Amino acid sequence: MPNEERIVRVTIRGLVQGVGFRAWTQIEAERRGIRGFVRNRLNGTVEAVFAGPDEAVEALCAACRKGPRLADVESVEIEDVDASALDGLGSGFRQLATL
Repeated sequence: MPNEERIVRVTIRGLVQGVGFRAWTQIEAERRGIRGFVRNRLNGTVEAVFAGPDEAVEALCAACRKGPRLADVESVEIEDVDASALDGLGSGFRQLATL
């Protein structure tokens, strides 16, 4: 089914912290009706979990390959995960603290 929900964990590497990547991701996710979260990692990457219609999740993953204007994305790793990746988050899309 093309609109079946998909949940993915995305790890973005490159110059992705300090360039507005989290705020940009939240705007792009909300625009596409995706729930989940985004956060900086101590290792310099950005981690996100996206949940929503497969086509919307794919589109956001593709957008992350470019990111906001000041970002320099080197790689994007996408891993399918289960709903436990969203435990305790409720609905909507959030920016979380650095982990």
